[in-house]
Amino acid sequence: MIQEPDVSPARPPKPHPQIPRTLAVLTAGAMLATAVSGCGGPAAASGSDTFVFATGKDISCLDPHVDGDMPQASIAANYLDSLVSQDSGGTIHPWLATAWSVSGDGLTYTFTVRDDVWFTDGTKLTAEAVKANLDHMVDPNTQSGTAGGYLKPYESTQVVDPTTAVVTLNRPYAAFLEVLAQPFLGIQSPAALKRPQVENCHSPVGSGPYKILDYVPQSKVTLVRNEDYNSAPPYAQHDGPAHIEKIEWRIVPEDSTRYGLLRAGQADALDLMPSVHFAEAEADGNVELTLRDRPGNPTNLILNTTRAPFDDLNVRKAFLHSAYVDAGINSVYFGTVTRAGGPLSSTTGFYSPDFEHVYDPDPAEAARLLDDAGWTEHDAEGYRVKDGERLRVHFPYTPGAWPAAHQALVTQIQATAKQAGFEVLIENGDAATVSELGNTFEYDLRADYWNTNTADVLRIVFSSEYTESAGFVANGSGFRNPGLDSILNAALATDDAAVRKDLYHQAQQIVSDHALQLPLYNQASQVALRSDRWTNLTLEPSLSLPYLYDVTAVDPQ
Repeated sequence: MIQEPDVSPARPPKPHPQIPRTLAVLTAGAMLATAVSGCGGPAAASGSDTFVFATGKDISCLDPHVDGDMPQASIAANYLDSLVSQDSGGTIHPWLATAWSVSGDGLTYTFTVRDDVWFTDGTKLTAEAVKANLDHMVDPNTQSGTAGGYLKPYESTQVVDPTTAVVTLNRPYAAFLEVLAQPFLGIQSPAALKRPQVENCHSPVGSGPYKILDYVPQSKVTLVRNEDYNSAPPYAQHDGPAHIEKIEWRIVPEDSTRYGLLRAGQADALDLMPSVHFAEAEADGNVELTLRDRPGNPTNLILNTTRAPFDDLNVRKAFLHSAYVDAGINSVYFGTVTRAGGPLSSTTGFYSPDFEHVYDPDPAEAARLLDDAGWTEHDAEGYRVKDGERLRVHFPYTPGAWPAAHQALVTQIQATAKQAGFEVLIENGDAATVSELGNTFEYDLRADYWNTNTADVLRIVFSSEYTESAGFVANGSGFRNPGLDSILNAALATDDAAVRKDLYHQAQQIVSDHALQLPLYNQASQVALRSDRWTNLTLEPSLSLPYLYDVTAVDPQ
């Protein structure tokens, strides 16, 4: 069964319609007549008490407070609980916090936490744990690019009594509860957080349905059931301990190998479902596909405005007009992703479709813009030249961090940019090297995305305050615009949906006018399950990540 994208926004604006996934995959089927054949057998991957989940990206640190990559949040959703939860419509509900109140000026949040929850190391959940976690996220030594980035307005936490924590912010932050619902900000044992970071990276401790048993970097994480679990979120389908006793979270970077494990019955589920195998999986009666676009800033190429050539607005606009993104997506993703046209994915609250076609392919306009920017000459290879220098774009890239289809797409963009006169130099490198270049603005193009459940992602990705970070520089364009900063901060100072909608539209307009990103496609959860053996693999609502707590073995009868 394939689900259509969840287009329920976090706030009232009407979402842009999208092509149903079922139709998209059937269309892909016509292109995949030569797909790999074969069907996995009925035997479970590792026994009925173990669930094997194959994922495509390694996890450098299991603690999602550190750095902040999606694989961390994905596994954390299965061993951490959060203070609050968010449903698919954007409404916030109690979780570890049973109640909260907000001061009239929006600067103080008073949380009441449960008094019957224990972390799996035996530490009891108290208000002290809330303080310890928030302080840990904003500590520069944590190097938190995501959780710490969300908490820039955080000032301090006062522990009133064992169940009451008063959190003070330095400015109104209307998205505060929304970000607290994300696994990135899951609550960990305060005793465990006191350990050296390397130890906590290998074995973080939560109060969730599973606990970390073992971690072998670049290979697998083993999780075992928390037999005392009693704090399921409102979106869960049952209470008490999880149904599965053990999870093997395997790291299998190669797309076809990962899919082959599923087909052979050696894996029970996988994420990052390879697009080339979608049609085959759709036709397999033993496989269930779950697909949902994630909210946030979509997959994109961000342009560094702090140095030449993209410090020139006309050159940035010309580059965007040179890219044939739709054609590229169709040729490598076979209709399995939805095109993004602006700085917000279409499942994000306050998304506007007004910016989807501003930079459609237009070779004539690209040529005019480059002429106006002074790139009027061409060299023998057809590249634009100015003052004896070729129009060169440096693009550091980590192939292992992206699916094969993304790699093919950026290669196609490189080719179409050449037709306009850009030399795009794709420099493959390891994650550490490329990350360092990204944090020091030593690039012209950077492959990016930011999954989050709030339109405040615009502030994180484009405001001046995010051009520096101890962990990850979120504003990869280096764009600094006081007017945009003011608009984005004003959107956090009000709970009036109509006012926020107008402010976020203004913000999207500024981002579009300044040509800061080449939007590619919406990030999506693409999960395949062996439905002949298991059922009830769902997606947690805040970021649409795989949630294994409710997974149940299928009765063989």
